[in-house]
Amino acid sequence: MDQAGVQLRAADDGGSRFGGLAAVYGVRAAIGNPRTWGFFEEFASGAAARTLAEFDQRMLIDHDTYYLVSRVSAGDLVLTETDRGIEVDSGLDEELSYVRDLRRNVEKRRITGMSIGFWVAPGGSEWTEIEVEEPRADGKVEVYTADLRIIRDIDLIEVSAVTFPAYADTEAALRQVVPALLSRGDYDAIERRAAHREELRELLKQVERPADQPAQRRHTEHVDRVMRGYAKRYPRLAHPAR
Repeated sequence: MDQAGVQLRAADDGGSRFGGLAAVYGVRAAIGNPRTWGFFEEFASGAAARTLAEFDQRMLIDHDTYYLVSRVSAGDLVLTETDRGIEVDSGLDEELSYVRDLRRNVEKRRITGMSIGFWVAPGGSEWTEIEVEEPRADGKVEVYTADLRIIRDIDLIEVSAVTFPAYADTEAALRQVVPALLSRGDYDAIERRAAHREELRELLKQVERPADQPAQRRHTEHVDRVMRGYAKRYPRLAHPAR
């Protein structure tokens, strides 16, 4: 997200520290194509309160565990929840070559954003339908209906300085859509999207088909297994985890 900018500041030891906003609260982001097979997603204030007290997060580069920059339990990563979102304050160990590369890329504004790797906690999100107004090239405004997923509680695994803060790539976006739809467990919602994105049709086997009543929802315990299967068929979906 553009709001999740990054910066360098002087450290007490004469080196540099990395600062940024890893997740922005109250801002809607498009996951996939919200008109057809995607949805909008928004983090609610307080979404990281529990996880920051319970988990031992890491900071990475581009969600790659090889490029470990800092860690909460090591004392060189501080994550703070504010009204804006998840604030990051990380030490930079320049004995590591890739950390020197990160500092240089931030200085040159080649890396300007952040992202997070997380799982939504059970019962930690809710879905609602919204109307979206979108300006057209002819100056008129088009209105369409889309789903909004509001995330209220997460298990935060890591924060990353990233080359591409937004998931513009359709396969990366699909990797986010799959577990979200499985957790939602809404057969009709998946079926609507599968009409536009054939890869999602396999998910229909994982949820109950509604009978005469509105779509039934149930929590699935097989998200990891399904995602591994998708990763084999579509390798680029395997990374990063979210």
